Amino acid sequence: MRRFNDEDLTGAEFRECDLSRARLAGVVMQDVEIDGLVTNMVVNGVEVTSYVEAELDRRHPVRLLIRSDEPADLREAWRQLREAWATTIERARSMAEGSEDVGVDGEWSMVETLRHLVFVHDSWFRRCVLGLTEPFTAMGLAVPLVPDQEGLGLDRSARPGLGEVLTVRERQASEVEAWLAEVAPEQLAEPAPVPDDDRWPPYAKGRSVRQCLSTVLNEEWEHHGFCVRDLDKLSRRRAP
Repeated sequence: MRRFNDEDLTGAEFRECDLSRARLAGVVMQDVEIDGLVTNMVVNGVEVTSYVEAELDRRHPVRLLIRSDEPADLREAWRQLREAWATTIERARSMAEGSEDVGVDGEWSMVETLRHLVFVHDSWFRRCVLGLTEPFTAMGLAVPLVPDQEGLGLDRSARPGLGEVLTVRERQASEVEAWLAEVAPEQLAEPAPVPDDDRWPPYAKGRSVRQCLSTVLNEEWEHHGFCVRDLDKLSRRRAP
């Protein structure tokens, strides 16, 4: 593992990096942004993860619903997530033409984010919750670490517009809503019916239905937050 001594990392960007067990001593960190899976983080002797999680729950009560094991709470969580996305999509449409296709600071654009959620649905809901083996939706956008994307049926050259992506998203949302309307608590606790093959996501095997559904809901919440963050930045940059 590399060791950095007396390095000036001002303005450095770490993307898709594993910083587990990293130790930062005697550092200066001002105006820092951290987005990611953060657990057991100690700052100046204080474990801060619990504070961050509690504040996120206070600001976004839907997170409490997402973590619930009760079908009624999960249905309400899904309703709130869909409502939040609808509001944000309308906001993007009211901005300068093409804003939905603009990425900020190297992040995905809104359209690309929604395409990624198409892929998440195919991966974690259709395959892991429903146990289906159908090809992935071609317009779905996977992160680079996903292997054999062509074999999954993904078209990495696809450039669909917002309307086309939203049509697919509506169909997928209907699948989730229909399933949540009928699911019982005991079904959530059952082992996920992940197909017995080596296709994505391979690490879903052994998880419960509830855990796989949680991935879908959390991805919806997290990426909506990223999208709002970037639309805010885009609005500030374009303001007179």
